Amino acid sequence: MRVNTSKKVIRVLIFCILFLGAMTMVVPFLWMLSTSFKEANLVYQIPPQWIPKPVDWENYIELFTKTNILNGIGNSVIVSACVLIFGTFSTSLSAFAFAKLDVPYKNVLFLCVLSSMMVPFVVLLVPQYIIYTKVKWINTLLPMIVPGALGSVSMMFFLRQYMSGLPTELLEAAKIDGCGYFKIYYQIFLPLCKPALISNIIMVFMGTWNDYLGPMIFVNDSKKYTLQVVIKMLNSYHETQTDIPLVMAASLIAILPILILFIFCQKYFVDSMAITGLKG
Repeated sequence: MRVNTSKKVIRVLIFCILFLGAMTMVVPFLWMLSTSFKEANLVYQIPPQWIPKPVDWENYIELFTKTNILNGIGNSVIVSACVLIFGTFSTSLSAFAFAKLDVPYKNVLFLCVLSSMMVPFVVLLVPQYIIYTKVKWINTLLPMIVPGALGSVSMMFFLRQYMSGLPTELLEAAKIDGCGYFKIYYQIFLPLCKPALISNIIMVFMGTWNDYLGPMIFVNDSKKYTLQVVIKMLNSYHETQTDIPLVMAASLIAILPILILFIFCQKYFVDSMAITGLKG
């Protein structure tokens, strides 16, 4: 009985800790949602008014009629879609090669690729800017699209670990049946990596959709701004002070695509993390 009682106490403690951790993430989101429907003079009211009275829809109307947020959403969609489509293809293909193909010095090449993760982005910033200036990519979306479309090292490492756990006998059997390596990749291994692919798509989409530093540095034309830069520019939308409800409304719109994607794909996300962890 004492053992069962101690287990229940431990479970209650773990639940309370996880609940408090969840609240640190949920409460700011609820405050943002509430503030997006408030009038500006009610934002700093103490005690805070969690249910706005009155509910003010003008923030969303002003957001879509008086700012260039639609431009920002369109640019972010273009960048994210290109990176997801081309980046997922190139990364998964290279992961398949590192996981299943017999290539001379494969492990050495893999370590060289992984070592590039150790180089901070700020170190590469000046050389990248010089290169993009030479090829006339500044003030276009190409600096955000092309590097991501060539693949992600972290995503390649994750997929390589996942593919390494798949039976090599599938590759040998397909070769006996006359399949080429590319056919084996997209007809056998790619479908089997569906959970890992979806979880990586979520992570890559989050990183690309939320990217602020790249667009802020490489883009000067307001028509080419991505959504995150547009939100930042809302801070200077008014001369006297920042319109907090307007910024919160824009931030909520920016979060929705990631939230919806994660809700529909969370099963694959959890499964891939669990399976890869066991294989590692």
